[in-house]
Amino acid sequence: MAEHTRDTGELARALRAAVGGEVDFSPAARALTTMDASNYRRVPAGVVAPRDADDVAAVLEVCRHHGVPVVPRGAGTSIAGQATGTGVVLDFTRHMNKILDVTPEERTARVQPGVVQARLQDAARPHGLLFGPDPSTHSRCTLGGMVGNNACGSHSVAWGATADNVHALSVLTYAGTRHRLARGGPPDAPRMA
Repeated sequence: MAEHTRDTGELARALRAAVGGEVDFSPAARALTTMDASNYRRVPAGVVAPRDADDVAAVLEVCRHHGVPVVPRGAGTSIAGQATGTGVVLDFTRHMNKILDVTPEERTARVQPGVVQARLQDAARPHGLLFGPDPSTHSRCTLGGMVGNNACGSHSVAWGATADNVHALSVLTYAGTRHRLARGGPPDAPRMA
């Protein structure tokens, strides 16, 4: 198991001063995010539960200044190991877990990364809509995690994978730049692959 050996006291203090969400560098918080559904085990430096995009930007700025990587995390249901790492884990499930709106006439929904897939399905169902990907972990997996690994499911041949069902993403990079990636739009606009 990878072990984080860097002194994290200064990093934790800087994060607590910069964000409104919870900052937890306790052994228990670190242990809870050491693994996902894969066989990979990596002990993170600490965990931050951001309240909003401004908190995310602040975490990225502090971690960039300290040379510490950031690991975005939803529910940890992936079997590929991408929700584990030795940097600071961003736990989107605690606060950034809202369905912002469902617009039936456009057949779209705006969600935060910590929304559980089954909650989105429940919100879409009264409008005769569904979000195509249906992984077996639908009752636990989050939309952010689904985007991170392009989740699909048993009906992906008919309904597509996550990438086929996402129209736009608001993205904040480690460098601190914000982007809106979308299908269509002006030819010079950043695009989703």
